[in-house]
Amino acid sequence: MLGSAPPHRSLPAGVAEAAALLEEAARTGFPCPPVRPLLPEADIEAAYAVQRLHVERAVQAGRRLVGRKIGLTSPAVQRQLGVDRPDFGALFADMAVPEGQPIAPGRLLQPKVEAEVALVLGTDLPHRDPTSADLLRATAFALPALEIVDSRIAGWDITIVDTVADNASCGLYVLGGTPVPLDRVDLRATTMTLTKNGERVSQGTGADCLGSPLTAALWLAATLAGLGDPLRAGDIVLTGALGPMVAAAEGDDFTADIAGLGTVTTSFASSTSFASSASFAPSASFASTTTEGAGA
Repeated sequence: MLGSAPPHRSLPAGVAEAAALLEEAARTGFPCPPVRPLLPEADIEAAYAVQRLHVERAVQAGRRLVGRKIGLTSPAVQRQLGVDRPDFGALFADMAVPEGQPIAPGRLLQPKVEAEVALVLGTDLPHRDPTSADLLRATAFALPALEIVDSRIAGWDITIVDTVADNASCGLYVLGGTPVPLDRVDLRATTMTLTKNGERVSQGTGADCLGSPLTAALWLAATLAGLGDPLRAGDIVLTGALGPMVAAAEGDDFTADIAGLGTVTTSFASSTSFASSASFAPSASFASTTTEGAGA
């Protein structure tokens, strides 16, 4: 399992240093330089080693792993970063934001919002070669979702190595509240509209996500099973953006409407409106053990 560290494991060159740099950015709230100079050039496996180290430390500190997110599902973004495949990151329970609960100022460093389809599994997906039928059988329901991506790297100056090491630029996520069985929605044909403060800022379709959100989920299931850490019953899978991501700032309100799944909303509190609230602690997705309890 990603959260279990084998004893006496030797790490590739630069992995510990890259993890420390990202953790320091999360702890202090100040973005760091790109980590790619610390790792072998274009070495995605070394980047995943950084991510695994983060996940292991987080699990050991008591954070609960609840699923995965898929990134780089847009062919345009893949071309921009010079890759031909998606990536994935880990989702923790403390990264979930309930609808209606504003996101605290300073909780993220450089947030951007994207609308996605979330799948929640009812059974395990242990096979290295899962079929569409396996996935359909294993999925309990779908939900509309907002992923608030974030980067611990200054100015989003990232390559594939940087974003993978940075837990696939995970930040927070918001799930809609009405589960929809897969036999009631065509995820490939679904359409999405994302509004910011009432103005449409992003749109797309299920086909814009690697051809279909189900295709993206199949890639993830096969990849994780091949790593010996398959998707399990109860896991949340954020299948990837249906349209371009949009920068967020204090005071912004976002609503995604995904045909057949419904709507999901979130808001970013302003410093003035949040100043008197003490119910919610700042956090970062790439939190080290020193920031546990701050959530992401």
